[in-house]
Amino acid sequence: MRANVREIHGNWELGFALDKHTIRSTYIGDNEQGYPQFDTERSEAGEAVFRLKYRDDWDQVRALAEAVYEHICPRLYQPAVIVPMPASTQRARQPVTEVARALGDVCGVPVEENLLWKRPGGPRLKDLGTREEKVQALANMFVVADVLPGEEARPILLLDDLYDSGATAEAATAALLQYRKVSSVYLVTLTSKR
Repeated sequence: MRANVREIHGNWELGFALDKHTIRSTYIGDNEQGYPQFDTERSEAGEAVFRLKYRDDWDQVRALAEAVYEHICPRLYQPAVIVPMPASTQRARQPVTEVARALGDVCGVPVEENLLWKRPGGPRLKDLGTREEKVQALANMFVVADVLPGEEARPILLLDDLYDSGATAEAATAALLQYRKVSSVYLVTLTSKR
């Protein structure tokens, strides 16, 4: 998979996205139900994420994990644990968790799915207009469980599918950094909106 890796900045040690999600999107009118329709061109990573999340194309999991391993992992210090971002939409299979598992297999790093939790409730971030509203809605929404063995602090790779305003990633990173067994957080997203 081709990638145009983009560095993303925040309260994490280093952060990268494989590529932009969308290259261009042109409004083409409303459908019969009155919903706007778009002709959208996505990057390869953006198309893979779209097919995985909205078309249940699970074949994209391994390709995305291998792209992260090839294009982003060499830029990072070796993380001790991979943590998938908690899902905002409940599904039988969570796309980010599946990619995290595949990435763990590819790079030989354990995945901890129960370390970071998001409290239920709160508004949908898609419905909020500004970054400030998102930051306020996410305050104290993430919980870190004491599930890592031993007492040493270790670097964490936090994996998410889409970087937009950064509010979710910053709130999750802040929660992780308060945990005594986390020394640093590296953020990896499959795509970014900016």
